[in-house]
Amino acid sequence: MSTSPLPLTKPEVVIIGRPNVGKSTLFNRLVGKKLALVDDQPGVTRDRRMGDAEIAGLQFTVVDTAGWEDEDDLTLPGRMRKQTEASLEGADAAMFVVDARAGLTPLDNEIARYLREYDVPIVLVANKAEGKAGESGVLESYSLGLGDPVPLSAEHGEGVADLFGALWPVIGEQAEAFEAAASAPADEEDDEDAPLGPLKLAIVGRPNAGKSTLINRLLGEDRLLTGPEAGITRDSIAIDWQWEDPKSGETRDIRLIDTAGMRKKRNVTEKLEKLSVADARRAVDFAEVVVLLLDATQGLEHQDLKIASMVLEEGRALMVAINKWDVAEDASGLFNGIRAALDDGLAQVRGVPLFAVSAKTGKGLDTMLGAAFTIRESWSKRVPTAALNRWFDDALAANPPPAPGGRRIKLRYITQAGTRPPRFVVFGTRLDDLPKSYERYLVNGIRAKLGFEAVPVRVTLKSPKNPYNANRGGGGNYSSGDKKS
Repeated sequence: MSTSPLPLTKPEVVIIGRPNVGKSTLFNRLVGKKLALVDDQPGVTRDRRMGDAEIAGLQFTVVDTAGWEDEDDLTLPGRMRKQTEASLEGADAAMFVVDARAGLTPLDNEIARYLREYDVPIVLVANKAEGKAGESGVLESYSLGLGDPVPLSAEHGEGVADLFGALWPVIGEQAEAFEAAASAPADEEDDEDAPLGPLKLAIVGRPNAGKSTLINRLLGEDRLLTGPEAGITRDSIAIDWQWEDPKSGETRDIRLIDTAGMRKKRNVTEKLEKLSVADARRAVDFAEVVVLLLDATQGLEHQDLKIASMVLEEGRALMVAINKWDVAEDASGLFNGIRAALDDGLAQVRGVPLFAVSAKTGKGLDTMLGAAFTIRESWSKRVPTAALNRWFDDALAANPPPAPGGRRIKLRYITQAGTRPPRFVVFGTRLDDLPKSYERYLVNGIRAKLGFEAVPVRVTLKSPKNPYNANRGGGGNYSSGDKKS
C-alpha cells in the first residue's frame, strides 16, 4: 500500500485556550523572545501571531491566538473567537492550554468539546503547574478526554522537555522532512536567479484609520480582526504575502506588518496601550518602507506629522496614503491640502509620495505597492564614488562654502558610508563653522541630483584630528568626532 508524501512545509502548531491561561507567555517561550504582548488582564491578544519555534531541534511554526470566549459572533470577543477557529484550518496540531492553578472551567470543557470534533491532533498543556498549587488542576484536566496533559510552566520554562515528547509523535516526521529539504544544497543556477528578500512594509497611523482593513483587502481574506471599535489591533502582526504586479505580471514577495494605532502621547495612559505603541515603534524599526495611513474623513492632524517624523528619524522610507477615499468630500481640495501640509511639516524630506486609496474598494492599492518597491530601491541605492564626487565638485563650484571671519571652510571630498538609509560622509576642515543652511544645501543636492528624492539622507561631517590634542587616539587622519545632519 502506498503512502502519500509528507508536505515539505514546516509544521504549524496553534495555541488555543480561554483568556489569561498563558498562551502568549508560552508563545514567547517557544520562539525564544518576547514577540507577543503579555499582561495580567485577559484578552490582550486579539490577532493571530506566528513565530519560528524550536524545542531540542524540533522546528515548527507556532501560532498565538486570541482567548476563546463564548460570545455572539458579532461582538468583539466573538469575532476574536472566529479568528481563532480560522487558525485551525490547515494546522498540523493544536496545543490546548488550561490553567492548572485555577482548575477547569465550563469554558475549558466547551473548548475541549469543540476540539474533539475537529480533525487536528491535540496536545493538552496544563500551564502554571509549578509547585503544589497546580497538582490538582493537572489531575483534573484528564477529564477533558484529550489524553495525558503536559504539566508546564511557560513563565519559568519548566516542562518544555515533556512538551517536546508530546509534540514529536505528532509533527516530528514532517519537521524532519522539511529540515532535510531546506538543508539540501541549492542548484548553482537557482542561486543566481534567487529573488531579493521580501519587501518589509509596515502600515502605521492613528487608531481606526483602517490599517487592518487595508491589509485584509490586500490578502483577500479576513486575516486580521477589524471592526468599528478603535484600537482593536494591539500586537504588531507580520504576514508574508505574494503580490502580483499588474504592470509586469511579476510575483513579488512582501512582508506586511500591521501595527497598533498611535494616539497622542498624553492620551496614552493605560499600560497595555503603552506596550502596543512601543511594539508599533519596534515594527517601524524592523520595516524598510512605512506607509502612514490617514483617514480621509479626518484629514491630516498634528499627530500624523509626529508619526511621520518618527519614521524618518528612524531612517525608514516613508509613504503616505489617504484611506477611505471612496467617502472623501472635496477630494481634490483634500489631496492638495494634505500635499501642501506634508511639504511644510516634513521639511527634512520634501516630496514624500502621497496616494489616495480605499481599503473598502481596493482603489490605488496596486499603485501604492508598486511605488513601495521603487522607493525601497532608492533607499538601498549606492552611488559610484566617481559620480558622487563629480556631483560634489559641481555643488561646491556652484555654491562655495562660506568663509566666516575671512577664513575658508574647505570641503575636500565625500563618500557614501552606507545604505538603508543612504549615509554620506563629507571630509574637510573647520566644519564646526559650516552653517546649517549649507548642510541642508548638500543634503537637498544629494536628493535632487543623485536619485534620493523621497528618502531620508544622513550626512556626517568629519574634520582632521588636531595633532596638538593630548587626548587624540591613534590611527587615521580624521577624528571620530562627527557633525551630523
